Amino acid sequence: MAEMDRLSQEKYGIPTLILMENAGRGVSEEVMKELSGKGKVVIVCGKGNNGGDAITCARHLMNNDIDLEIFLIGKTEELKGDAKTNYEIIRKMGALVRELSFESMEFFEKQLEYAVIIVDGIFGTGLSREIREPYKTVIEKIKASGKSVISVDVPSGLNATTGEVLGTCIKAKKTVTMAFPKTGFKKKQGPEFIGELIVKDISIPKELLDEISIFKP
Repeated sequence: MAEMDRLSQEKYGIPTLILMENAGRGVSEEVMKELSGKGKVVIVCGKGNNGGDAITCARHLMNNDIDLEIFLIGKTEELKGDAKTNYEIIRKMGALVRELSFESMEFFEKQLEYAVIIVDGIFGTGLSREIREPYKTVIEKIKASGKSVISVDVPSGLNATTGEVLGTCIKAKKTVTMAFPKTGFKKKQGPEFIGELIVKDISIPKELLDEISIFKP
């Protein structure tokens, strides 16, 4: 997937911002289906592109008048690239993105109690090492809430390649993954955590399949 993202931009000139836009919209569609128009959605974002997808999802939900709470694990000034661009957009739209830390964990837990759906945009396909704090505590709080979780691309804590759980992992009701299922979804612990798998087209050219060796016979 990393190679597909790179070639989409370098060979076809597709801006990564478009891929993020399509990803975020795709997740919002599944949230709307699950929500049936009522109830609060809590969106939890990491600082990388997975968090950027979740922030983009938040914008589409805002446009549909969905009651939202948006949390970022870390500082907003640490956002970069497309994630920062989408953060600036929703900020100008009037959204409040709350910085989540140990100090704000009590408020976060209270919002989880009110939530109908939680959007997990903490970690994506790049995760390859054990979950550390404060991410571990946030994931455990989400799990303890018992609420329905929709994960963006990969349940946070799952190695998307190997299917290993890296210390702790979101158990998703739905995983909305981009372009293709990830290999880890069928390996080791992967099937236990992904829930219903939804694959979304994010406009990666199908011709790229002929250029990436993993897809060749």
